[in-house]
Amino acid sequence: MGSANLRAVFLDRDGVLIEDVNLLTDPERIRVLPGVADALVALKDAGFLLLVVSNQTVVARGLANEDQVAALQRAVEQRLRAAGAPGLDGFYFCPHHPRATLAAYRRDCQCRKPRPGLLLQAAGEHRIDLAASYMVGDRPTDLLAGAQAGCRTVWVQTGSHLDPPIETSEPLGAAAPDFVCAGLAEAAGWILTRGG
Repeated sequence: MGSANLRAVFLDRDGVLIEDVNLLTDPERIRVLPGVADALVALKDAGFLLLVVSNQTVVARGLANEDQVAALQRAVEQRLRAAGAPGLDGFYFCPHHPRATLAAYRRDCQCRKPRPGLLLQAAGEHRIDLAASYMVGDRPTDLLAGAQAGCRTVWVQTGSHLDPPIETSEPLGAAAPDFVCAGLAEAAGWILTRGG
């Protein structure tokens, strides 16, 4: 295997690619956000891997199992393709929560954002140069995960950025984003001006 040389854009799903409807379990509620398909095309054309990294507490709460989350993600990707987006290169999710309803998922894991475990796992599997990569999210936990993984970070303010912070097992520190914008289209434009 060669050295890590691929670049990626890590994408939170809910609030970045699709509307955040809070605890999504029904594919009928999937709504692709404006400008997302074209943004993904531009990033893919520039050579970036497109990887979704998402906390999925619906599993920890007993609202869906891991197979159902994977099926829902396939439905998200079908909607994205129908809107003209390219295929995504991976989907990584954390099913855990520090106060999970289901005891099997109640743990202090390394994969729940703001920890960088999902990004590090994806980087290892895809030979990604994290310093040349980006994390795009709508919550402070996304930015922290990206910063801890060594990525540049983009904060899209699509609505959920105003919500209270999600529960974490340690105090939620601050991570100043490298760029703040209204949505993925603007985020992609900024990323591509950085040498994409």
